[in-house]
Amino acid sequence: MRFRDVEEASLRVAERRKSDEFAIPISRLSDIENKGVVPPIFRLYTLSAIYRLDFAELLQWYGVDLAQLPADVAALPIERTHMVGFPTPEHGSAVFPLALDPGIDTSKTTYLSRLIQRWGTLPLMLLTGLDPKNHRYAFVGTEDWTMYPILQPGALVQIDETRRRVVNHGWSNEFERPIYFLEHRDGYICSWCAVVDDKLMVVPHPASEVAPRLFALDGVDVIGQVSGIATRWDLGVRRRTRS
Repeated sequence: MRFRDVEEASLRVAERRKSDEFAIPISRLSDIENKGVVPPIFRLYTLSAIYRLDFAELLQWYGVDLAQLPADVAALPIERTHMVGFPTPEHGSAVFPLALDPGIDTSKTTYLSRLIQRWGTLPLMLLTGLDPKNHRYAFVGTEDWTMYPILQPGALVQIDETRRRVVNHGWSNEFERPIYFLEHRDGYICSWCAVVDDKLMVVPHPASEVAPRLFALDGVDVIGQVSGIATRWDLGVRRRTRS
């Protein structure tokens, strides 16, 4: 399209929107094309309409990726509980496991990162704050009550592999005490821990009614410390019903 064609089309958009902010004079078009001038949001909208461009994609040309908005929000915490006004996700994609080992037993605690067979992308805008290739994830078995009620059976946990050294002190309450994800000969455990002489003690939550366990230090692998939890809250009722 010629500059004159774009200018005339922009005037029609401005007339429809009842604002001269949407109009783009020829001189401004020349500056945008030849001098790298960034158009204001109204003219960006007009260009999107004239050239039949996806507005979100057009924003990306200027370094504004709407798919990164939730991740940026997560990096700017607000102390008070608040609503989040994101619309239904339509743009962007998130890295997500598309295929898992079909032999997963969800009743047992599982190291998910070892069972993911194929990574892919899904248009799930709210998941872009996750970094699944650089973190590790595990699933707490639906019959694993080791850390109940702090850590519910069926929870998805994120594991920080940089924190593998078990510490015996440094917290003031049970919510600050680090939870570790361990691999041993018979499977996995997600629990508090303590090093006693040459042993590693797995310390369940007192309310779990699960007995502590002792392992030789060379017989267990500390994969990392739990740094995030996605959980549900209805399983405690089911446990009391069954017992």
